[in-house]
Amino acid sequence: MASRFDYFVIFAEMRTGSNFLETNLNAFDGITCHGEAFNPHFIGYPNRSEILGLTQAQRDADPARLVAAIRAQAQGIGGFRYFHDHDPRVLDLVLDDPRCAKIVLTRNPVDSYVSWKIAQATGQWKLTNVKRRRDSKVTFDADEFAQHLAALQAFQVELLNRLQASGQTAFHVHYDDLQDVKVINGMARWLGCAAQLEALDASLKPQNPEPLESKVENHDEMARTLARQDVFDLSRSPNFEPRRGPAVPGFVVGARAPLLYMPVQSGPEAEIRAWLAALDGMPEQTLPTKFNQGALRRWMRRNPGHRRFTVLRHPVARAHAAFCDKVLIKGPGCYHDIRRTLRQKYKLPIPGGWPDMSYDLAAHRAAFVAFLAFLKANLAGQTALPVDAHWATQAALVEGMAQFGAPDMILRENEMVPWLEALARQAGYASPPAPPEPPTRHPFDLAAIYDDEVEQMTRAAYLRDYMLFGFRDWR
Repeated sequence: MASRFDYFVIFAEMRTGSNFLETNLNAFDGITCHGEAFNPHFIGYPNRSEILGLTQAQRDADPARLVAAIRAQAQGIGGFRYFHDHDPRVLDLVLDDPRCAKIVLTRNPVDSYVSWKIAQATGQWKLTNVKRRRDSKVTFDADEFAQHLAALQAFQVELLNRLQASGQTAFHVHYDDLQDVKVINGMARWLGCAAQLEALDASLKPQNPEPLESKVENHDEMARTLARQDVFDLSRSPNFEPRRGPAVPGFVVGARAPLLYMPVQSGPEAEIRAWLAALDGMPEQTLPTKFNQGALRRWMRRNPGHRRFTVLRHPVARAHAAFCDKVLIKGPGCYHDIRRTLRQKYKLPIPGGWPDMSYDLAAHRAAFVAFLAFLKANLAGQTALPVDAHWATQAALVEGMAQFGAPDMILRENEMVPWLEALARQAGYASPPAPPEPPTRHPFDLAAIYDDEVEQMTRAAYLRDYMLFGFRDWR
């Protein structure tokens, strides 16, 4: 049978049955699994010194060389087992290669954790003769298990996302399925191997077949701890907002100051730009901006010790600024097409022209509340309009910045005066100016329309920002 794959990788973890799976795959004529080929502490197996003529030193110097050797082995299809703590350089090589077959082996994390603790206590990592079996009871450590679980889940999520993004599928198998010869034969067929097994290899024995009660000293405590685990992730806030890039062309650097401002749109951009220019007594329009990533990295290299910073605005104030500047006031900078769509399709009660004498404080509040309802739907992926950077969550914007380089300091608008002064002093300015007061450019002040309903509607739209940055009520 012709195979669509040139080689394979088994994504697994310690105590998930990967030794048993490898043993049975190696029983097929035409399949060879080379153990933990990229374990940083040995090559393949603890008692081996090389794989396919390559030593551990040669592998460490160039892991792609061993991947290529496994791919090009003379007979059949070759592969290896890969755990989350193996050579990270290999992960991109195999995940980006559609000719590499991905097998994902999982096990109940409590079982794998207890099995790992027993193996540590007994020193027995494989069992081929039941008479030599070593037994031990272990103590469940809640903090240690939490770290164990977090590492497993993070790796599984990374695998899932990377395979989804590249349009690949994996062969998923659970520990409990490894004793089914039909499943193992199906895996072999998927790898392109025509041979089939009549029975599974019986040389490896389950090491700890007893129930958890007989293997864990503090079983009751473990049960109580696990009962508090949020196994269904009920506390998770669903996020349907698209990921954003770093928006490097909008970054601004000082005329001479080694400071890099990474703006949050609809934040205090004008005030920070004016402050940054005032540091060097330069006109604001002379501040370097419109960089591409290469040019900005060159600036960073020329300014060792530079500081990157951004300033967050309270979600209520930011939503109000975006509404007034981009939707309400028809003129330069307004999103004319979006404004028309919001009026016609989403029925935002905003005037067709500006100024409009019938648009009073009550009308402004009604329009802003309607805009907040639109934001909630827009950020949840329920509208046809894209999420604009002026009202995207600040969490998404900061995550986008981090793709280029995370800010050294994340300030809050209501606390920025002393922190900007400290930042300037770090950059060598003994008496930095204070940032200017924000200009009054909105038809009505937010304080005049703010109430509990406005706060709660904003919180519903920007829950990620409230949770991640700990925002409290605006007033």
